[in-house]
Amino acid sequence: MTLELIPIPCLKDNYAWLWHDTATDTVVVVDVPEATPVLNALAERNWQLHHILITHHHADHIAGVEALAQATGAKVAGAAADAHRLPPLDHPVAPGDVVHLGMEAAQVLAADGHTVGHIAWYLPGAGLLFSGDSLMSWGCGRLFEGTPAQMFDTLARLAALPAETLVCSGHEYTAANGRFALSLEPGNGRLHDRMDRVTALRLAGEPSLPVHLGEELATNPFLRSHDAALRAALGMAEEASPLSVFTEARARKDKF
Repeated sequence: MTLELIPIPCLKDNYAWLWHDTATDTVVVVDVPEATPVLNALAERNWQLHHILITHHHADHIAGVEALAQATGAKVAGAAADAHRLPPLDHPVAPGDVVHLGMEAAQVLAADGHTVGHIAWYLPGAGLLFSGDSLMSWGCGRLFEGTPAQMFDTLARLAALPAETLVCSGHEYTAANGRFALSLEPGNGRLHDRMDRVTALRLAGEPSLPVHLGEELATNPFLRSHDAALRAALGMAEEASPLSVFTEARARKDKF
């Protein structure tokens, strides 16, 4: 199976994620901050959109959904538990559901923390994770509604996916998140190496996403709460739990 994956820049720093299953000519987009860039990308490729998938209710992820659905006839899928604050859903889903999209069986994963009712979409066949604002490139979403424990559980669940999974998150925040990671561990060479690569991509006008989950496991402070080096960098006692390490790191990020 072959998927063509296109990150579409929207608004200031959002991405809509467009993908095309070449075997069945099925076209899907995940999150729609605004309709026009997606419509332009479809027209450039002569693609017909079939499905719109939503991760969560924030306006910078759904503001263009209704216009795009009306323009293309695409069917909308999102969390049933969040339906009261999402655009009209053709396919309400819940964590544990599997949605068949062309040749791909997309798994719906719970991803509470940034919001309550947030979901992620995992395509095991293609090795893609559309994580919205839960797991982000080199970071995680701010806790607007959920608790540290909810986000910690979400990240643990996503971290257990295969390391070769490509993480497609909702924003171009990699460099900013990297600066925070380096503020915690300025002597960590792996962080500097990653920042060099990210800087080169952005200077070339290229997105820093998607990113391999393995890279996140090695460099993302919010996935390293079990790491003694990070715990020491935060000045926390050896007996500090991974949840408390995560909570401290997230609190520091909020003030960074």
